[in-house]
Amino acid sequence: MTRSVRALGVVSAAAALALGAAGNAAACNINEFSAEAKCEGDKGVITVTDVDPAGVPATVTVFLQNNGADIEKIGEQVVKGSKEGTTITFEEDWKPNAEYRIHVSAKPYVDEDIKPNLTTPSTPCKEDEETPSPEPTPSEETSAPAEESEEPSPAPSESTSESAPPADTSDNAPSPAGESNLAETGANSNTGMIAGVAAALVVLGGGAVFFGMRRRGANSQR
Repeated sequence: MTRSVRALGVVSAAAALALGAAGNAAACNINEFSAEAKCEGDKGVITVTDVDPAGVPATVTVFLQNNGADIEKIGEQVVKGSKEGTTITFEEDWKPNAEYRIHVSAKPYVDEDIKPNLTTPSTPCKEDEETPSPEPTPSEETSAPAEESEEPSPAPSESTSESAPPADTSDNAPSPAGESNLAETGANSNTGMIAGVAAALVVLGGGAVFFGMRRRGANSQR
């Protein structure tokens, strides 16, 4: 009887240990967590899914890393897993090829990182918009037709000379002072003849005076 009781106790203890170990194994495991970087529209997000059927609450913390060191804590959330999987979302406008460390804590079962670290896709959620070309300024718009014109406009001097008749320089050009009076009287061509006539008149007048004086002297002597 005593041996039977002892044997029953040993079997019960072994069963309890086995059930406890199985319960601990089924309660929570780091392999039941997975992470993904994806897009929701033009925004980037990081999702963590827990497929723990026991639904043990677990705290999930996301860190941005650079060269193996945490540089920023993105966020922290609590998740209760399910057989179908429970997903939590961290809004993070991630950059291409960025690295994130995701830590899971569900004590006393789990207290470690999801391995390997999460690396984001090489393509961003939103493509960079092309820079629009600047609109031409008013000065550029004004100068454009001038550049398209092939025939140059005539210079002011050329247009004036072609449209205006040549000036009559013979009537309007001033002549020298001495010549202008002679040209107006018409005597410039007869100057020599007039001078000769005047000289002859002077000689004749002098001779008349001389003969007149001689006659007066002869009469007075008589």
